[in-house]
Amino acid sequence: MMLCTTSQFKGVDILLTSPWPKYVGNFGNSSGEVDTKKCGSALVSSLATGLKPRYHFAALEKTYYERLPYRNHIVLQENAQHATRFIALANVGNPEKKKYLYAFSIVPMKLMDAAELVKQPPDVTENPYRKSGQEVSIGKQIPAPVEESACQFFFDLNEKQGRKRSSTGRDSKSSPHPKQPRKPPQPPGPCWFCLASPEVEKHLVVNIGTHCYLALAKGGLSDDHVLILPIGHYQSVVELSAEVVEEVEKYKATLRRFFKSRGKRCVVFERNYKSHHLQLQVIPVPVSCCATDDIKDAFITQAQEQQIELLEIPEHSDIKQIAQPGAAYFYVELDTGEKLFHRIKKNFPLQFGREVLASEAILNIPDKSDWRQCQISKEDEETLARRFRKDFEPFDFTLDD
Repeated sequence: MMLCTTSQFKGVDILLTSPWPKYVGNFGNSSGEVDTKKCGSALVSSLATGLKPRYHFAALEKTYYERLPYRNHIVLQENAQHATRFIALANVGNPEKKKYLYAFSIVPMKLMDAAELVKQPPDVTENPYRKSGQEVSIGKQIPAPVEESACQFFFDLNEKQGRKRSSTGRDSKSSPHPKQPRKPPQPPGPCWFCLASPEVEKHLVVNIGTHCYLALAKGGLSDDHVLILPIGHYQSVVELSAEVVEEVEKYKATLRRFFKSRGKRCVVFERNYKSHHLQLQVIPVPVSCCATDDIKDAFITQAQEQQIELLEIPEHSDIKQIAQPGAAYFYVELDTGEKLFHRIKKNFPLQFGREVLASEAILNIPDKSDWRQCQISKEDEETLARRFRKDFEPFDFTLDD
């Protein structure tokens, strides 16, 4: 057996324990029969935290339970690591015929490509053993690991010694006094769109970058209506930090190429009014439906009818130059780069953007102007998400890192 230092240790493939780990059922699926706040072993929780198994099997509670996979790192604060799957098995020959066998195939992590190993499943949850950002321990807290650098790191597969490169391309050893990473803004309460939040419907997530992620819109105008959302808690584009803005623009450009390859142009809009987390709506419009000028005219016409002052702003202008943080506004960006902006002073129709695009002049689906009338089953949402991930993969810039 070869020993390695803590910094070299990446985890184990399989962990077998008799007791369940304490708190394993706190997030994701619940076993329905076992309360892991009252039973289970804190020692096993600590062991799983340290060993980071890809698969953890336990059987002492004599029931079958497979929780959603969980992360072994904190998003944006620690280097990406593989996910862990916890599976509990029932006793052999139990009269209830609960599952006591689990068949699976696994490639040892030492033989896997580093990027493939740390790829996160779409339904991944936060680590169940973290309590308010700390690890579960036996009577005391385990200190959090010290970060190496202020920026995120990726494994450079061209290096033979497993050295790391930063996202800026500089060697991590070049800075003898690294700064602590800047923690992304946190919501004051529950948030449906912060990626680390238990409220997020993670089955709708279709792509995750460094600072942003893509998710299918719930009750979308089309099967490929997506949202660009920051991983941290930002209310609007105006409040985004420079690095987040950069990735937002990268996602917009990539989605334009993706939809263009499918005979569609995309319209992007944001409504910073009665919302708490930035949602950039990206709606594809088939080229056969209308021209970009038709979309622009439709927005202007409907704005005039509702006495909304929709102003055209310079193509290369920055919204931050026009709106101050905290100011309510609506803006739409066309595939040509043209932008229309409205400063909200009092009331504003919440579905305005959808109403315009759903109108007869554009998509001709006026009955879909309200997302609540367009909801489908979770199973159908999962099917659409799988399809989008597969179609988008050739354009996925996150795979290049």
